[in-house]
Amino acid sequence: MPSTSDLSAGRFARLLLVALIVVTIALLAWQIVDVMLLVFGAVLLAVMLRRSADWLAERTPLSDGWALAAVVLGSIVVLGLCAWMFGAQVSEQVDQLVQVVPQAWESVRQFLQGSSWGRGVLETVEQFDPSSVSGGVVREASSLLMTVVGGLGNVLLLVAGGVYLAAQPNLYRDGVVMLVPREAEDRTRDTLDKMGDALGKWLKGQFLAMVMVGTMVSLGLWLLGVPSALALGLLAGLGEFVPLVGAVATAIPALLAASTVDMTTVLYVLVLYIVIQQIEGNVIMPIIQSEMVSLAPALALFAVVAFGLLFGILGVIFATPLTVVAYVAVKKLYVEVGLGKKDTGEEPS
Repeated sequence: MPSTSDLSAGRFARLLLVALIVVTIALLAWQIVDVMLLVFGAVLLAVMLRRSADWLAERTPLSDGWALAAVVLGSIVVLGLCAWMFGAQVSEQVDQLVQVVPQAWESVRQFLQGSSWGRGVLETVEQFDPSSVSGGVVREASSLLMTVVGGLGNVLLLVAGGVYLAAQPNLYRDGVVMLVPREAEDRTRDTLDKMGDALGKWLKGQFLAMVMVGTMVSLGLWLLGVPSALALGLLAGLGEFVPLVGAVATAIPALLAASTVDMTTVLYVLVLYIVIQQIEGNVIMPIIQSEMVSLAPALALFAVVAFGLLFGILGVIFATPLTVVAYVAVKKLYVEVGLGKKDTGEEPS
């Protein structure tokens, strides 16, 4: 019969082996973090497609498979129509914006050189790029374009992965469930389902907010006579995907474009963005969040900073949905199981 010391040594050896395996997996995951984030992007797309297909299947005689095919085909058609109707105009305005921004920065630069505090600000800004800032803007835009073109393969991979995941979500969910002990299978399956529900609600709310903000910005800039109003509105709508930070980042090109008109227009554009953000934060989002997932603004902001520092630009883009997933995981696996607290059924807030 094994002694107590032998049993203790065997248990310690097993725990050490498990710890080594966990550390090894963590190190491997860190090495392929960009791929992991692309997988998460595919999951987001799959949730959106699956939710849309389920909605269509409930209201038509179509089966789940045909409903998903209709959603994918419909999405392609809608994107194609948008590109056909607005593509040329947006492309022309983007080209105009690329030309306007360096000119606008040169005007701002000359204005700042007229005062001591302005020269101090200018010196601080130019430390980030020792060469001409106006030329740097063009180079940064070209670099961004090359990055977008270079990432086309990743986008195609994300889309293909999203379609495959949406086609058979239970297959992949059950595959994950098989990796946990039998007694934890039900809890893991329920947690994954809750994550999917939370992501679906967040995506729906975020899409509505993006459309509303983009529309308001485009209309407001057009009324103020700012160049490239449609392109800037599209940029503002896309920026809404990254809460708080996106709104600030997308306001800068609009202010620079407005400076090509006059400084009064710059002030009006600044007021416009502030008003729209107040409407978004105090009217649009509360209405949307009453039916969908909400995150505290401070939590969303710190999540963007943290994930951005850890994972770069992809971390910034996916920070909020990653936080939604993390919230559900902590709630289901730690608060309810570890602490034994009852599930209140509330969404992230």
